[in-house]
Amino acid sequence: MQQWKISSFGIDSLELVDGTAGALAAGQVAVRVRAISLNFRDLMVVKGAYNPKMSLPRVPCSDGAGEVIAVGEGATQWKIGDRVAGIFMQNWQDGPPTPAKTKGALGGDIDGMLATEVVLPEGGLVRIPDHLTYEEAATLPCAGVTAWNALFTWAKTKPGETVLIQGTGGVSVFALQFAKMAGARVLGTSSSDEKLERAKALGLDAGFNYKTNPEWDKWAVEQTGGKGVDLVVEVGGSGTLGRSLKAVAMGGTVAQIGVLTGGPDVVDVRPILTKHIQVHGVYVGSKSNFLEMNAALARNTVHPVVGESFAFKDAKEAFRTMERASHFGKIVITNG
Repeated sequence: MQQWKISSFGIDSLELVDGTAGALAAGQVAVRVRAISLNFRDLMVVKGAYNPKMSLPRVPCSDGAGEVIAVGEGATQWKIGDRVAGIFMQNWQDGPPTPAKTKGALGGDIDGMLATEVVLPEGGLVRIPDHLTYEEAATLPCAGVTAWNALFTWAKTKPGETVLIQGTGGVSVFALQFAKMAGARVLGTSSSDEKLERAKALGLDAGFNYKTNPEWDKWAVEQTGGKGVDLVVEVGGSGTLGRSLKAVAMGGTVAQIGVLTGGPDVVDVRPILTKHIQVHGVYVGSKSNFLEMNAALARNTVHPVVGESFAFKDAKEAFRTMERASHFGKIVITNG
């Protein structure tokens, strides 16, 4: 087996090493990893920006899919050949989050999926929908589950409502697909007219280039006849949250997911009070959420959007592509 490891922080410091899979402990399952997808969080982990005190070496990446190749004693949920994906937080099976449940995140607290083989507890896996390729399934554990929870756990998105997405990265594109699946209208922002056109091909109802005009919040309000949107899938962080609060309707929801813009911006919180806005932090979700999402994907035969694919040996270039933020949808690393 081979693994990419962070021995010291930085993309150039990633090391491809050979390893030997040990004997399976009771309740464990070995998986041959066929595809891995990247999230912005994975880039932050590799660069040392996510947790500078993280114990090294560490195998990065939370998201991967493959097939079961061995089953340990007492593991009864899986058989050899089953198509599976790992869950983001190995301890969060169901119910609301707790400090204990949110420990054990792949590619952070523990070694992740950027390897040709991994060993996980049998409860740390879900079956992937039959209609998806391994590459498509690898995009689900973080971005897919996060978008699902933003739209349906916190906001309860309904037909006829309006959802605003920011950019065209993994979470935002999933949010677009899920919102259209629910019968909602979707507005989107991007710095690229070309990406907005690609999003329209997926169902985006209207797009706005914030590079040519930064006042996308006013545009969103105008698009809703002065009401504001029902949900903002907020991936920017402090640099965009202020405008999100202006764009959302009274009683609407801001699902705070990402920190792409970073920065020390001071956010005026008064709209939260005066507009009765619900602001929910969304940090992925549980295994139960993953299973609910997979069932919906299968019912509606939704295919995740894979933007670019890289061979396993080219993992560094995949991270550099993530760093350039030039991609649309998900970046995937394949392994046979």
